[in-house]
Amino acid sequence: MKQKKNVTFNDIANYTHFSKTTISRYFNNPDSLTLENQEIIAKALVDLDYKENKVARILANGKTEFIGVIIPNLFLHYYSEMLNQILSTYESFGYKFLVFIGNGQEETERRYIQELLAYKIEGLIILSHTIPSKELSELGIPIVTIEREDKYVCSVNTDNYMGGYQATGLLAEHNCEVIIHINYINSPANPDVPAYGRVQGFLDFCTEHQIKHELILKEMGNTYESIRHHLSDILDEITGKYPNLKKGLFISNDTQANVLVNLLIRKYGKLPEDFLLVGFDNSPISEEAVIPISTVGQQIDKLSYEAVKLLVEQMNERKKRKPMLLKEPIHKVITPVLLRKETTEKELGTGFF
Repeated sequence: MKQKKNVTFNDIANYTHFSKTTISRYFNNPDSLTLENQEIIAKALVDLDYKENKVARILANGKTEFIGVIIPNLFLHYYSEMLNQILSTYESFGYKFLVFIGNGQEETERRYIQELLAYKIEGLIILSHTIPSKELSELGIPIVTIEREDKYVCSVNTDNYMGGYQATGLLAEHNCEVIIHINYINSPANPDVPAYGRVQGFLDFCTEHQIKHELILKEMGNTYESIRHHLSDILDEITGKYPNLKKGLFISNDTQANVLVNLLIRKYGKLPEDFLLVGFDNSPISEEAVIPISTVGQQIDKLSYEAVKLLVEQMNERKKRKPMLLKEPIHKVITPVLLRKETTEKELGTGFF
């Protein structure tokens, strides 16, 4: 079968009677042409069945249409769903993604970033917590972070304080006599990280309403075995410490909440009446769990879309002849949504096998 000849800029120029320079401007700076001339060239591309040579275009203008992504891990369902949603924005914005998983290794992530820069990425999305935003801001490309320290770079975050307040309020609404917040400090629990708002929202609600409470901060690792081991110890501690009280557990993510539900069912054959649980994220595991888990929805689809949109806006600005670069980082906040499921609303299901 005879190979089809590639259509070149010279072919398009001959077909439209424009110069090759005009054709090049159509691809690299279409706003410099009149709408009429843009339409003429666009029709010619259809008539000639033009297939763009992406490699040639990258070599010509240095724009790769690639965005780098550094993500901490894919064990937590929140991160895997976030990555899924980020990748799905290709249909909206036309950018492709190069993804690295950092696993909390600071120097490894620095090497990954240098690798991404070597591929001439146009922007970077960071979800990991290892490298300070000050250092990231000095890379010289547009950056947007999600749910991490963000003083010097643009970011998109959930209103974590509201989420923590909502979760605690739901447990209080069900007359829990002690409310316990189990926080996963692998995503550092310090005031500079947006997720710390969950801790503060929990503490403020309990203090304001004079509710007996306990905050458990625990390093648990990133494997099922490690998390199960630590949560099993915590569950034994809670059971021994509050034997006759109705206990409300607010867990910092749905992955751990699911592990805790499994531990309770293995131990009691059901979700006991004196245990109510609320997770955080609304990652798919909260609905897929053997007992669907009440959770604070982070609206992951909105977080990811707004992060890519904010990054694309910065990248597009840099392509202008006289770009207006940001003087201060932009920080967008997405409102969480409280989702009541069977681990608090027990009338929705029996909780038994």
